[in-house]
Amino acid sequence: MTISKTAAALFKPFENGRLKLENRIVMAPMTRCFSPTGVPGPDVAGYYRRRAENAVGLIITEGTIINHPAAAADHGVPHFYGEEALEGWSRVVHEVHEAGGKIAPQIWHTGTARERKKFPDSNVDPIGPSGLSLTGEPVSEPLTIEEICGLVQAYAQSAADAKRLGFDAVEIHGAHGYLIDQFFWDVTNKRTDDYGGDLVGRTKFAVEVIEAVRAAVGPDFPIIFRFSQWKPVNYGAKLAANPEELERFLAPLSAAGVDIFHASTRRFWEPEFEGSDLNLAGWTRKLTGKPAITVGSVGLDSVFTSLFEEGKGGQAAGIDKVIERLERGEFDLVAVGRALLTDPAWAAKIRDDRTDELQPFTREALTTLS
Repeated sequence: MTISKTAAALFKPFENGRLKLENRIVMAPMTRCFSPTGVPGPDVAGYYRRRAENAVGLIITEGTIINHPAAAADHGVPHFYGEEALEGWSRVVHEVHEAGGKIAPQIWHTGTARERKKFPDSNVDPIGPSGLSLTGEPVSEPLTIEEICGLVQAYAQSAADAKRLGFDAVEIHGAHGYLIDQFFWDVTNKRTDDYGGDLVGRTKFAVEVIEAVRAAVGPDFPIIFRFSQWKPVNYGAKLAANPEELERFLAPLSAAGVDIFHASTRRFWEPEFEGSDLNLAGWTRKLTGKPAITVGSVGLDSVFTSLFEEGKGGQAAGIDKVIERLERGEFDLVAVGRALLTDPAWAAKIRDDRTDELQPFTREALTTLS
């Protein structure tokens, strides 16, 4: 098999501990809501298998909810607990491995992003560190210490099950205004105990989750941690305003046991801070010394958030910019979202220099598991 010279950097093997990938392409986690009653079926297994068959190095699944009654914000989101759901995920792992791929589940709690109106038959309230929505409005009571400890253990149990089922790694979702990120952000975390305070203090919950996951999976099982500065209600939000603050924020997470950081941005090409061309993944790698995944509109000609406007899609775009940054060592892995959602063979087409065959992203792609 001849790899396109242009794409060669994307198709170099990657190794980090026991995680060995044939290339640097990662399928980004994308919520699909195709798992009725929380159980992933054969259609979900086939969806992931098709990406593995077409040269994706590592698949990170859609967000899967931990064992907590208020974890989900939408119906049809797969569970990562319960015998039936875990059997479904076992089938997914089998299909991906049979196709030669690697896969990690993303474990997730949505916190106060859960809206009561979406669950009219439920008497379960959304939860958050201070019981505040992303706009700072009270929606429930602040979490108690006992509740926090229970949540930590729920993350750990999901990670232990991921290892038991044969997954190759686990990703903890700490981004995009969901539960862990709500602890990070001063708008949603007003706590005055050990789980609040300054930026470092607000990492305590995440640190305990990471440490519990590490204890559950052992010293060698890869842990990926996804984080972001932006929130759905505020794309300009910053947990860290400069590299010094970012270093303070990342240090306790790194020390707790993260192996790979997944730095979520809307546009991978945008500098994170003034005075440097490094994006968030670039800064993360530089400050922690650990591998970093970049993400954000890779392979699209439009920013992903604009693609959901009525009647609007996105044309396939070149990947020269992301490859240039990868070759410079700015980051280690490249996560691809919508481009892979609409075109299961995206990675293989890039590898084989068949870019004229790439399929453009359209909103209709969200309605099926192609």
